[in-house]
Amino acid sequence: MLPQNLPDFDALWDYSHPDRTETKFCEILLQFPEDNPVFLELLTQIARAQGLQQKFDHAHQTLDQVKRRLGPTPSRPKIRYLLERGRLFNSSGKAEVARPFFGQALDLAQQLQQDFYAVDALHMLALVSPPAQSLTLNKQAIELAKSSKQERARNWLGSLYNNLGWVYHELSKYALALDAFEKAETWQRSKGRVVETRIAAWCIGRTLRSLGRLDEALSRQMALMGEWESVGQQDGYVYEEIGECLVSLNRAEEACPYFRKAYELLIQDEALVAQEPERLVRLMNLGRG
Repeated sequence: MLPQNLPDFDALWDYSHPDRTETKFCEILLQFPEDNPVFLELLTQIARAQGLQQKFDHAHQTLDQVKRRLGPTPSRPKIRYLLERGRLFNSSGKAEVARPFFGQALDLAQQLQQDFYAVDALHMLALVSPPAQSLTLNKQAIELAKSSKQERARNWLGSLYNNLGWVYHELSKYALALDAFEKAETWQRSKGRVVETRIAAWCIGRTLRSLGRLDEALSRQMALMGEWESVGQQDGYVYEEIGECLVSLNRAEEACPYFRKAYELLIQDEALVAQEPERLVRLMNLGRG
């Protein structure tokens, strides 16, 4: 018998605080025997939370527990195991090792008609692929999400438009990137997702800067700063982008305090510190004037 009133553990994810998510999932884990499929799915998400904390060895050990318990029968726990193993390798800089895991997850998800996880696998394959291939994979993911009868799969659309926008941006196809980000913003707003809508708006502002529409770009970011501060919060990426817009407008002196604020906030981001230390050094220097 499963415990009554079990929370939807996937809904408990807090990607900004993976340590707290790990704790929650470990508490729920105690409610299940080790041979229960939910136990195995929870372990995959505990591993994901550990990976987001840069505890890669620990996370792989957690996934080893799942692997030992997986039977030969295709199952959703196996899909999630493959996805999280791939994500761990990708997060630790081993994209080539990660790719086959995502491919296997996609094949299995399609076999079991698990559209949500098929879209997840496609979007991860896109992340570890060269831009041209990534473009194709992102479009495939969008088409699958649009056509799926499963609501969870359709709920990928906002994120997928965002991903598509960044691929176009990387390819210097800024007008197409802007169109994708605008679709992302419209979709997120239609779902009432405030934070995600602001992220999409930030991406629009960033792309406007790439298009040379600097006044519009700055206006976007200033509006976002006001939105965050109106609820007592701050966003380091918004401050950084305001600084970049001001520098591009030859207003470097005005940019200094924004770069300083950006540095003070973003230095607290462990992933950014590990992956882009030179970016933080630049912010620190620009903030000094």
